[in-house]
Amino acid sequence: MQDEALSTEAKWYVVHTYSGYENKVAATIQKTVENRHLEDLIFDIKIPMETVTEYTDSGAAKEVERKLFPGYVLVKMLMTDESWYVVRNTRGVTSFVGPGSKPVPLTPEEADALGVEKVVVRLSYGIGDSVKVTEGPFEGFVGKVADINMAESRVTVNVSLMGREMPVEVEFGQVVLMGK
Repeated sequence: MQDEALSTEAKWYVVHTYSGYENKVAATIQKTVENRHLEDLIFDIKIPMETVTEYTDSGAAKEVERKLFPGYVLVKMLMTDESWYVVRNTRGVTSFVGPGSKPVPLTPEEADALGVEKVVVRLSYGIGDSVKVTEGPFEGFVGKVADINMAESRVTVNVSLMGREMPVEVEFGQVVLMGK
């Protein structure tokens, strides 16, 4: 369980490489992590890719994987002197992205936008379930789940206000399932 806690503290950093060396850099960092047993410092290495459909002169379509950011590799790690040294001194790495020599991690929103880390959300409630709002202006209200918006991490709950049913939109963590 300690590894899970450390993994959630780790952040994604952008590493600049020589163009065309992205795969080699990623493989070398991975091999170094395994050889030096640094799994508790460096958790993941990604090269953001996109699938593109290319059409040949004859009109045939073929899908090709292409690097989203040539010359860059993303590394999820706990920033320590040791982890910085390992990544920075990997053959093909020119620098971390950030002002001067200080690496700046990606924000969770930036990491989400790049699609490097997919978070699986499991809710204890579903559409039609009775829930209680635990935070915000509608705290204490009880209602039925009308809609779940996974993309925005929001849920619409129909609550009774002055004898009328009214839809209220709140974040996932602001409601709890009522006992059945």
